[in-house]
Amino acid sequence: MIMKELNEIIKAYGKAILQNKQVALVTVVRVDGSSYRRPGARMLVTDDGKITGAISGGCLEGDALQKALFAMATGENKLISYDSAGEDDIQYGLHLGCNGVVHILFEPIKKDDQQNPVELLRLISNAGEDAMLVTLFSMKKIQPGTSLLYLKNVIHSNLTKPLKDLLTEQINTAYAKKQSSFLDVDIEQTTCTAFIEYIERPVSLVIAGAGNDIQPLVEMAATLGWLANVVDGRPNYATPERFPNASKVICSRSADILTKIKTDNQTVFLLMSHNYNYDLVFLSHIVQQEFGYIGLLGPAQKRDRMLSDLNDQGIQLNEEQLSKIHGPAGLDIGAENSTEIALSIISEVKAFLAGKSGSPLKLKKEAIHNRAISPAS
Repeated sequence: MIMKELNEIIKAYGKAILQNKQVALVTVVRVDGSSYRRPGARMLVTDDGKITGAISGGCLEGDALQKALFAMATGENKLISYDSAGEDDIQYGLHLGCNGVVHILFEPIKKDDQQNPVELLRLISNAGEDAMLVTLFSMKKIQPGTSLLYLKNVIHSNLTKPLKDLLTEQINTAYAKKQSSFLDVDIEQTTCTAFIEYIERPVSLVIAGAGNDIQPLVEMAATLGWLANVVDGRPNYATPERFPNASKVICSRSADILTKIKTDNQTVFLLMSHNYNYDLVFLSHIVQQEFGYIGLLGPAQKRDRMLSDLNDQGIQLNEEQLSKIHGPAGLDIGAENSTEIALSIISEVKAFLAGKSGSPLKLKKEAIHNRAISPAS
């Protein structure tokens, strides 16, 4: 699930509760074949028909709204399957445009339950860490729903101990691989499927530089739900007013940046200060710890000069480190102005973190989405 959507759902839920509205969480729990959204896509529906989030490209939301209102009225979880390859798709006017079956779970939310699905999502959002969320469903009447959260080595769940123990083993495997999985389990003499969902923490950017060209970059990052930390040594540039959607804006010497921001082996660093020495000092500190990606603004000659200067300082990089350094940063999309350059850089970062090439989808021979993750049989 995209962290930005998760946060929007949490915000909408809080507002709905204050207004004493009923709500339901709608989740794509399984897809057989092709679909616009994959398992883990969610939307929140209120009893006055307001929708936050999305489970499709717009073709399912209308019908799902009615099903969500019905689930609120009955107070029971419900599973609905939409078959875009079947005649019902045409009959009901859905016209999904895909060739697959989408299984969607509807969960009316009990606001007094401190472990209801949205409260579990809130825990994930507040922690800012990778998490595993388990949603149980079946093709029969029993629909346990969102039932377990694994976060910071702690399990939040009201499931029985034997079932938690069984799920924990699969959770640990999926967590280590950083991917979602499915597992069949028996509940009340009914075979249910556990959708064990890997929810990745938001991408964290550390941007060295607070010039005007950084502003569209921060805006794009915020749109994606990424955390953008802007740092610069110039107090008249590094101000929250200039970057209202940044996670943090810090005025600092480059040598002190890492003492002011929490980073890890997935942090993305972008060196865009237009000050060679500022960027070089920062780079010399970054490469001596774990990092996910380093982007250098400027031509290849600047990159080579910086790496040569690091070598003169006795800082030698291995092949793995060098593979994570991108200079010039960005994809070749013909970018000219600062907004286009920001798009180029954001696109490359997204592709790199996803392990993709950034090549045109029309050249892709296999399915766009990974279909290796399928229900256990």
